[in-house]
Amino acid sequence: MKTRHALTMAIRRAPALSKGLRLTVFFAVAGTALQVMIPVLVQQIVDLEILSDEGPDLGGLLQKAGIALAAMALAAWAGREAIVRLSISSSTGLADLRVSTFEHIHSRSVLHTQSERRGALVSRVTSDIETIQDFMEWGGIGLMVGTAQVTLALMVMLVYDWLLTLLVIGAVMIYGLLVGWFQRILARAHDRVRVTVAAALGAMSEAISGLPIIRAYGAERTTMEKVSSALDAEFNAEYRTARFGAALFSSADLFAGGITAMVIGVGVVTGTTAGRLLAFLFLVNLMIEPVQTLVETLDSAQSAGAGLRRILGELDTEVEIVDPPDGEPLPDRPLDVVVDGLRFQYPQGPVAVADVTVAIESGKRVAVVGETGSGKTTFTKLITRLLDPSEGRILIGGVPVDRVRFSDLRSRVAFVPQEGFLFDASILENVRYGRPDASDGEVHEAFDDLGLGGWLTELPDGAATQAGERGGQLSAGERQLVALVRAWLARPDLLVLDEATSAVDPVLEVRLRNAIETLSRGRTTITVAHRLSTAETADEVIVFDGGRVVERGPHATLVAAGGVYAALHADWSAGTVAI
Repeated sequence: MKTRHALTMAIRRAPALSKGLRLTVFFAVAGTALQVMIPVLVQQIVDLEILSDEGPDLGGLLQKAGIALAAMALAAWAGREAIVRLSISSSTGLADLRVSTFEHIHSRSVLHTQSERRGALVSRVTSDIETIQDFMEWGGIGLMVGTAQVTLALMVMLVYDWLLTLLVIGAVMIYGLLVGWFQRILARAHDRVRVTVAAALGAMSEAISGLPIIRAYGAERTTMEKVSSALDAEFNAEYRTARFGAALFSSADLFAGGITAMVIGVGVVTGTTAGRLLAFLFLVNLMIEPVQTLVETLDSAQSAGAGLRRILGELDTEVEIVDPPDGEPLPDRPLDVVVDGLRFQYPQGPVAVADVTVAIESGKRVAVVGETGSGKTTFTKLITRLLDPSEGRILIGGVPVDRVRFSDLRSRVAFVPQEGFLFDASILENVRYGRPDASDGEVHEAFDDLGLGGWLTELPDGAATQAGERGGQLSAGERQLVALVRAWLARPDLLVLDEATSAVDPVLEVRLRNAIETLSRGRTTITVAHRLSTAETADEVIVFDGGRVVERGPHATLVAAGGVYAALHADWSAGTVAI
């Protein structure tokens, strides 16, 4: 995607970037026009007042000098207005772009967020936006004002001396071709820089998140080598780019000096008056200044362009799971689930679920069991529409799940994942995610309803206890308890629960089992059972093997059948006895 096209797309995504642009351009042009008046007045003062054949005219000199000072003051005011307006619109627009990028990332499927490195996704709304912000605050303003400045300066230069002007234009065109060549190389270099920045952020984020495992296995050296390699790659890309940009930056001074020398030499040879030559030099300086600004900001412009292309590349990707704009509400009754011909295949991966057809009556408690990789968790993500099937359909309460509005689906269907994710906030605030408008009293009541009031009081600060980042201040079992209370507070009609696989102490095991029993009572519940004690108390067991449903029925019936479930249960029972 070219930078010009990227800018057009950015303005479409964030209209605030162009808000009031016409008035901003007017201030920029007006300020530049007043600046161009100053060389003209200088020429008038030198040729007509100071070097006049009749001698210096002090009155005329003071009059023209006063006009020049007034023009300078007005030019400064107009330029300031243009800069302030552009700064406000760019800051507002980029803030909108940051928010829309974050919302888009959040709307992508779990497959996308799991396959992308966290650091790479975070860089879209942090460092990539910041590079654009840095450019807009300096280079972008200079380019807008400079465009008007070059145009008006050239017009006045043509009036003064068309031959000198054509020579200057010729030199600028040659330099412009060289800058264009440099610009294409810099663009590719900055694209590489943004990729290495995202990779470095991802490596550091992974190293910090996985610190307990790294220390447990003594993998500090390997991890440091991996992080150092990513940081070295970032440094090398940035160094090569900066070195190339510095060479381009230095060429601007050589260009300005060459143009000035050429103008003086040709002006003296052609017999140009002192005032006209001085005015022409002023105008050349006004014209060269934006060119120097362009060259000096080209480096940051390419960095900003690379960041913008990466952001728009993310925004242009299709949202895989779309909230239906004319979606249907779920019926106001207990919810049943019907799955017909369900099939799902991960991108560039194996088929995870194949030809699954099941019906789950409302109010029933169903346990889904199977070996690791059999398709159990994928099945539950399809039911809750965290994934969309490759084939087949899912009906909840008789309504196709892809026709249900997200707001209705999330309020009526609760999903408790295997790892009870908690935010870096208090337990109270984490539970309130289940129903944001719940009062403190209702949250405490939810703990009591699940028989967890005693556990809550055992914590250092009760419900105000901080969970830490990703719930790191609590054990895996405790995080699952908080997640269950969060689901209870939401009062769902359909509960989908993926049991934690982590081993917990006997007391916590009892609390978890009692909480799940209370939570699932009287509502349709689908539980991925890693502990087959859950399957023993379920109304029905669905057995997955190789992505297919191979058995279903009550626990006792399946054990007596001597099939896949019986073997799983025997292995689990033997392990439990051994423990």
